[in-house]
Amino acid sequence: MTSLPGSFLYILPLISFASALHSHLPASISSTGLRLATRASSSTKQNNAVGNVVDITAPRDVSSLGEWASNWGVQAADCFQLDSDNDADVYAITNQDLPENSPVLYIPNELILTGSKARLEMGEMSYGAEQMLMNSEASNRISQFYLFLKVLKEYELGEESVYLPWLNSLPRFFSNGASMTDFCYGCLPPYAAEVSLTEKRSLRHFVEALREVPFLSSESKSNQELTTWAFSVVHTRYFTMPGGDMCIVPLADFFNHHGSEDVSISYDDNGNCYAYSTRDVPAGQPLRICYGDPTNPSNLLARYGFLDESSPATFCKFTIKNPSQEHINMGYDESRMLFYNDGSISQEVWDVLLFQELAQVSPDDQQLFYNAHMNNDEALKRKYHELYFPQTLSALRNHVDFLLNELEELGMGLETQMDQGLDPWRYPRLDLILRHNEFVKNTFELVQQNLHNMSS
Repeated sequence: MTSLPGSFLYILPLISFASALHSHLPASISSTGLRLATRASSSTKQNNAVGNVVDITAPRDVSSLGEWASNWGVQAADCFQLDSDNDADVYAITNQDLPENSPVLYIPNELILTGSKARLEMGEMSYGAEQMLMNSEASNRISQFYLFLKVLKEYELGEESVYLPWLNSLPRFFSNGASMTDFCYGCLPPYAAEVSLTEKRSLRHFVEALREVPFLSSESKSNQELTTWAFSVVHTRYFTMPGGDMCIVPLADFFNHHGSEDVSISYDDNGNCYAYSTRDVPAGQPLRICYGDPTNPSNLLARYGFLDESSPATFCKFTIKNPSQEHINMGYDESRMLFYNDGSISQEVWDVLLFQELAQVSPDDQQLFYNAHMNNDEALKRKYHELYFPQTLSALRNHVDFLLNELEELGMGLETQMDQGLDPWRYPRLDLILRHNEFVKNTFELVQQNLHNMSS
């Protein structure tokens, strides 16, 4: 296969969509005014069966997505294109200046995969599996489990699957927590390793529950590469719908992530999906949505397998096992307890640490501090922060120093292994993990310097 630069891309002919679904579209979306343009790198070739989707050496096939989507009634704006650097990542861009509040995509409900639809289709035959999952730590992922079953079922249908073109367009290789190895977990600091291992444990619960699924073949159920791939497809591509159901929306699943989204996703009462631009987007730029909390790059790494280096902050990694409602009321939340990229520290970090320290020093003052917080008595809160500042500062410095020491030891250990002949080609996720660790380290070092200045 000839390798060409990532910027050398074929542009497939524009595909005109039928206007049969015009009555389903809002007035601002015209079925005759929307098109789908698809660009894929020259290495992309046609796959005749879905059986090679888990072969990470096989190229992705996005060439047939346009016609397939057209047949399903998908509507895409003229500007919508699928771009690719090197087949590893295929993502949506706009090929022309896109004004704010412009229609980008319309996907009919019939094409959208949802956990509730899959449960209606397969739930009667999967009751035992669902019960197994309900008694595991993955009990909050029932909807995702049914999407997992749906992907596996369509995989087994092969050329008979109506989703064949979409399945063949999906990634072959993932770097999310479920796809990591023990070596990967050993290279991550404690918090990132734990959230990544949570994904791996959930995968194991999914696979164990497959024993109670009679309609899948034993070959598929015992194929570790296949089940990991299906789990990763679901967990890197599903959206949460307004009612709490989980769904995968073909074509909309090609929007990449950014903390400041360019596109918003919405649904009408019939379950049809719409994508509109949320701001002016220049031609050639990616069209992105926000996958989740942009201030927790470790969580994004664990679930999706990428590093969001645009994140303005990161979770401070201070964890409390089985936090009480009082901890949560004080601000114990990964999206609020933040270290910023300039070294500053969110107020919630100080509040939660002081609340923790007072439990050991003075339970009476802890209660008074908590009451002041709940009553929005900032003057009294400030008094307690000033009174116990040395203890809180010391606790926070110890936490930051410990994390930085962990990162330093991890880095030194990996450097030693590489000096001794560690083959990076055997560990394709290592570069991503090292960049994650460096991102966290840089932020924590700035916080460490800030805390040092407070001590002076």
